Parts: sequence; C-alpha cells; structure tokens
Amino acid sequence: MPSSPSRRAPSGSPARHAAAKKPHHTAPQGQPSNEIRIIGGQWRRTRLKVLDKPGLRPTPDRVRETLFNWLGQDLTAWRCVDAFAGTGVLGLEAASRGAAHVLMVEQDAVLVRDLQNNVTRLKAQMVSVQRGDAVTALARLPAGSVDLVFLDPPFDGPWFEPALKAAARAVPVGGWVYLEAPVAWTAEALAALGLQCERHLKAGAVHAHLLQRTA
Repeated sequence: MPSSPSRRAPSGSPARHAAAKKPHHTAPQGQPSNEIRIIGGQWRRTRLKVLDKPGLRPTPDRVRETLFNWLGQDLTAWRCVDAFAGTGVLGLEAASRGAAHVLMVEQDAVLVRDLQNNVTRLKAQMVSVQRGDAVTALARLPAGSVDLVFLDPPFDGPWFEPALKAAARAVPVGGWVYLEAPVAWTAEALAALGLQCERHLKAGAVHAHLLQRTA
C-alpha cells in the first residue's frame, strides 16, 4: 500500500450546534433515469445516468464543490471508501481527482448494477464496486488503511453511530470522514467516537460534516 498522502486540515471552526430533524427528499417511483454530473478532475463535466429510486439523494453539485474545496481538490494517491454509495457520485468525484483506489459499497442490487455500468463507461480501473452492508464492509478493513470515508446513510435508519464508529477505525489519526445527516452532530457526540468536526454546512434538510480522526 502506498504511503498516505499529507492531510491538509481545513480552516474554520467546527460546528457545535444540533438542529431539528427534517425529512429527507424521496424521489417518486416509476420515474425515468436522472443524471449526475462530475464537477472536477479528469472526468469534469461528464454526465452519467442514474436511477430514480425512493430515498436516493445524490449529493448536490454545490455541496460536492464545497467538500472538495475543503479537501484541497487533489486526492492523488488517496484511498477512499464510498459507503452507502447510492449513485456513487462522491466516490467517482474522488476517483476523478486522482484517488488511487475507491471502494464503493452498496446493498441494493439494482444500484450495484448501475454503479458497475458507470464505472465501466468511465474505464475507472481504480474503482471497485462491492454489494453488501456498508458498516460490515468498513469493519472488515484493516485499521487505519484508508484516507477518506464518505458516509451518506439512509436518513430514516439506525446506521449513523455504527457507521461513524467503523469509519473512525478505518482511517488513521488525521484521516477524514465525510458525513451527511439530517442533524448536525455535536462536538461531544463526535469526540466519544474519536472524531472532530472541522467543517460543516447546511444545505436544505442535509447537514454536511467534514470530520477528522483525532484519537
């Protein structure tokens, strides 16, 4: 495994305040495929077809642009995991920006097929797609073996704490975890998992957190 890249700590104060829970958007069934657009890196402006499924929430362009500004844009040699991959847009953005390897984990068989089709279309040899439970997949990784984990679990499920705990183990001290959630996680709740919020934004009903492992 290549040596880990330097990890640039974003400037700015961590978010500290919880917000009221709001329902997340769900797309109606039976709609035609939608598109996602990769916004940076080698596949910049590439559009990919994705399915319209209930609960599927591709991270909006504006939020992705902000996230990768926080991370410094260039992810050369990084090893990433896109857990709860869904459309795979976060993992594909990382691969487009130079990540050495991106593991996408998704439970839904139809979405897995869609992910594999898009990876094939892009000839993204650095991306692998795995069908399965995201928390289990993270727990099976060697401790400290990846640089960045993307977490965007279904908002109505019990996965947030187990996923954060598994992700914190998977990255080394100084590694990154990106989390989308219906509420802002408090400093106290994150500290109990060995994480600290470095950056936070609210976009509609979604709270986006860039977390760093501290212990």
